[in-house]
Amino acid sequence: MEYVNKLNSTKRLLYFFVVRKKMAVKNLFYSNSQNQHLFILSPPFCGSTLLNEIISSSNNISCNNNIGLREGQHLPVANKILFTKDRWDAEKKINWKLIHTIWNKYWDKSKSIFLEKSPPNICRAIQIEKEFPNSKFICLVRNPYAQIEGEMRRYGTSAKEAAELSIQYLKYQKKNIEELKVVFMIGYEDLVNKTIKAKKNIISFLPELNDININMNFSAHNLRVEKSLAITNLNSEKIEKIKKDDLLIINSIFKKEELLLNYFNYQII
Repeated sequence: MEYVNKLNSTKRLLYFFVVRKKMAVKNLFYSNSQNQHLFILSPPFCGSTLLNEIISSSNNISCNNNIGLREGQHLPVANKILFTKDRWDAEKKINWKLIHTIWNKYWDKSKSIFLEKSPPNICRAIQIEKEFPNSKFICLVRNPYAQIEGEMRRYGTSAKEAAELSIQYLKYQKKNIEELKVVFMIGYEDLVNKTIKAKKNIISFLPELNDININMNFSAHNLRVEKSLAITNLNSEKIEKIKKDDLLIINSIFKKEELLLNYFNYQII
């Protein structure tokens, strides 16, 4: 079963109902005409929830979903449109004006930046850019072996399918980096190994994030048993879990896409 969040469905709906009502009252006094939209574009299992938590620590940020995986695709009504079996179909037709209306109900318009992250956004970022004014994008990537381990462990995906999906995700990200108007790329490895520099780079991209906090524990879902964790590189632990036979299958696919891996500074193991 796919992990959505730790709240059961009834409590989750109640939580979102309360948030929506609170925002409705508060937003009566604010206009969002000058607000920016910030989208984290990331494949699954690449640290996007961690990055979302870091960015959300800024007083200038309003995230449309603050629980579980922190994804706008899980919000009521939006989930029936976005969180569907065909959500990774790049040709899927989506009524973005309706999605915009739904997400607006959860953004705090007193904040200057509206944050959203849902993994399938990476295959339709160009559409999103057209619908949301003042859009900026952070493209997050991760060592594909670590990403694949998460896909296999969490969803029971075969090594072959997980490797093919990983390549497809990187192709989407390459297209986003090269075609979006305002975009910043960051690697999971830089985020967790060179955190201070990564913070400076994020602030350089978006100065309003100058108050983000990188020194707290984060509740982003991870392979360890702790409920929360300081910023930690989990790549080695994840990659070591890949069986040798699966590694051979993965490498047979990666060898055909070595140029793509090199584009993101990743090498075949």
